[in-house]
Amino acid sequence: MENPVQHTDQVVHIRVILGVVMGLSLARLLNGLARFVQHPNKSYIYPVHIGWVLFLFLAVVHFWWFEFGLLRITHWTFELYIFVILYAALFFFVCALLFPDQMNDYSGYADYFHSRQKWFYGLLAALYATDVMDTLIKGLDHFREMGLEYPIRQTAMIALSLAAIFIKNRRFHLWFVVIALIVQIVWIVQYFQVLS
Repeated sequence: MENPVQHTDQVVHIRVILGVVMGLSLARLLNGLARFVQHPNKSYIYPVHIGWVLFLFLAVVHFWWFEFGLLRITHWTFELYIFVILYAALFFFVCALLFPDQMNDYSGYADYFHSRQKWFYGLLAALYATDVMDTLIKGLDHFREMGLEYPIRQTAMIALSLAAIFIKNRRFHLWFVVIALIVQIVWIVQYFQVLS
């Protein structure tokens, strides 16, 4: 009779594929940022765009950090495995939206970003909703450990992302990314400095 795969071996196996997808996300962001250094006169920095780049850099790194919580899952199914991979893939798609393969059809990142804001904010809302599912998968005790702030944060970010799909006012988009960055930093410092 074969030995069953150890639980920690399962999690390591799953984290390897997540690491590949998250590595692609980080590479997309870093390559995009490198373009500003390589071609400083070709594309000008747009504060809303660069703010979301910084936000996603933090979010991707944070995702990889808090997915240590996958150790809490004791029974893995193929559906759960696919769910976690799709969650990671959402990060990649959002990162890829920020830095397209070519910018020939756009006057700069402001023009590009707002031409894709429906996709960007729609996927951002999906990321926050998927995070809720991911938290619940790790158990109701884990969900409760997050405190009341967690569902309030998630609901507010989903609502603001959905509203941002339709809002054209660039000042709103700037304030949204500033608030999102502050909330992300506070969230990491408050809840996720130490793995548990």
